[in-house]
Amino acid sequence: MAAEALPTPLALPPLVALVGATGTGKSNLALSVARELGESGVAAEIINADAMQLYRGMDIGTAKVPESQRGGIPHHVLDIWEVTREATVADYQSIARAAIRDVQSRGAVPLLVGGSGLYVSAVLYEFEFPGTDPAVRARLEERLEAEGIEVLLSDLAAKDPLAAAAIDPKNTRRVIRALEVIEVTGTPFGAGLDAEHRPWQEGTLVFGLHRDREGLVEALDRRVLAMWEEGFVDEVRGLIPAGDLSPPVSSTARPPPGRLDISRFSSTSSGRSVNRTPFKAPRRSPDATPGVRCRGFDEINTRCGWTVKTPRHPSTWRQRFGLPTR
Repeated sequence: MAAEALPTPLALPPLVALVGATGTGKSNLALSVARELGESGVAAEIINADAMQLYRGMDIGTAKVPESQRGGIPHHVLDIWEVTREATVADYQSIARAAIRDVQSRGAVPLLVGGSGLYVSAVLYEFEFPGTDPAVRARLEERLEAEGIEVLLSDLAAKDPLAAAAIDPKNTRRVIRALEVIEVTGTPFGAGLDAEHRPWQEGTLVFGLHRDREGLVEALDRRVLAMWEEGFVDEVRGLIPAGDLSPPVSSTARPPPGRLDISRFSSTSSGRSVNRTPFKAPRRSPDATPGVRCRGFDEINTRCGWTVKTPRHPSTWRQRFGLPTR
């Protein structure tokens, strides 16, 4: 029997998630929402849900909002780990939920902002995370390098068809994690996938940002060129001992296979010479999640079952979030 979500006390503000693909404007929207709420007498604070922004020193490459541009709005769960730290979603879930409870206890609205889908879902839904085994994971990562993702996908399909069907085949970290859980626990990884139907807090609001493909690609191109001009290569060099991505830099602080690896560019490299990979939106699902009220949670997480194109700023976010008016 599926566990029911614990009700959020009426005295506490709702948890609000602002999600979307990279380049859709989540950070700017979060700042605008927080400012508008503040002007109406309701405090709001931002909780980071970007996996790479957890790391100190990874600022330009992760498009982290500089402190000077935050307008005094508190940001949480940013810059909490060194790049040598191996991140886990379970650790993030615990830290982020503690920050959210703290914000709510002070009467402020927690704005969960980010595009790391599993990290967002780990907070919004009742995900449980089995333990890890570094030796098993290392062996699976070696198999990925030697045999390729197709072999691991075939292995996963044989051991856990449900997980194989649900996991994006390009998400190599998730594929490896599924195989690790199966080996460590002896139970299917897919057994925990129904967590997405069990919200952590009732009354959670989820707003999804969508941008047409052409506009999104243009925005990302501009962002990459700006990163080069702001010193992205030098930032990466400062994080990497001896000039390569060998340990002690953790695997979770490195780009996944197939992504742009800045460490391999020389000091004379230009952003204009980079081969760009066409943007592809995540797969969509018609499933709806009871207990979570959604507003256009589309390209990133479609569990609400419907889409709203580029959201506009409501006349008052207080009313949109169901907060009392003065």
